[in-house]
Amino acid sequence: MEINYHNPVLLERSVSDLVTKPEGIYVDVTFGGGGHSRKILKSLNQDGRLFAFDQDQDAVKNTLSDPRFELIQANFKDLKRYLKFYGIKGVDGILADFGVSSHQFDAEQRGFSTRFEGRLDMRMDQESSLSAFEVVNAYSEEDLISIMKLYGEVKGAHKIVSAILDQREVSDIVTTTDLIAVIKPLIPERFLNKVLAQIFQAIRIEVNQELEVIKSFLVQAAEILKPDGRLVCISYHSLEDRLVKRFIREGVFEGEAEQDFFGNRFTPLKKLGGLIVPDEEEIKLNSRARSAKLRIAVKK
Repeated sequence: MEINYHNPVLLERSVSDLVTKPEGIYVDVTFGGGGHSRKILKSLNQDGRLFAFDQDQDAVKNTLSDPRFELIQANFKDLKRYLKFYGIKGVDGILADFGVSSHQFDAEQRGFSTRFEGRLDMRMDQESSLSAFEVVNAYSEEDLISIMKLYGEVKGAHKIVSAILDQREVSDIVTTTDLIAVIKPLIPERFLNKVLAQIFQAIRIEVNQELEVIKSFLVQAAEILKPDGRLVCISYHSLEDRLVKRFIREGVFEGEAEQDFFGNRFTPLKKLGGLIVPDEEEIKLNSRARSAKLRIAVKK
């Protein structure tokens, strides 16, 4: 059964830059509705193989019936461990589309969207113990302020968190509409949607530890790619894109790349081309592509 899950962003360009060997081994670490995976399989010959990752139970319902394909229900932070289980020591290309799927946003009960009333959840892995409810109702004032500033770049975070803490003294903040009701009186109407999106993004990133997962993934991807293998990453906000850009350039997330005595830099990846964004036609067909940024690297 296939759920109307997600329109794959930058589909043609991402796959054409990914697959350089039709007989190769490839990984789609964000399977979702399977759009990118289907396209990758079409680019492979009978000897090619594709492994896909997705921790969301809903995504597993979209699995593909193809002997060359294997769907692994797991977070891609465990990339190397699961590929090792299948006897895979090196791959020819890895694709990551870091965006939250349309299905997750549109499923009211998942609590990802400001448009619907649903329990504060936001878990991509529905078996995870930490949900948005715990973040909003149990985190300290200091931690909530830090999350909103760091992950959402929210202005006036102190004031918003203070209102959340005041409401917690009265009753738990249980649903998305409960949270919005706390925030709405504090924000001018013309800025409300933007600020709500920033706050929901910050909470979601914390719930799913998204930036730490991306860091772990990028390090493992650089290790498991074969020489000349491709890494293709699609990001949707500056925090994700900054990690990808920096790791490709420096091979680390803080500071600069190590150098030898002669000034040669120790970086596992090399940038291939420049930043790629969707054209106007794709954005018109899929508004969620508007913020997408595609970066490509090759293993040295």
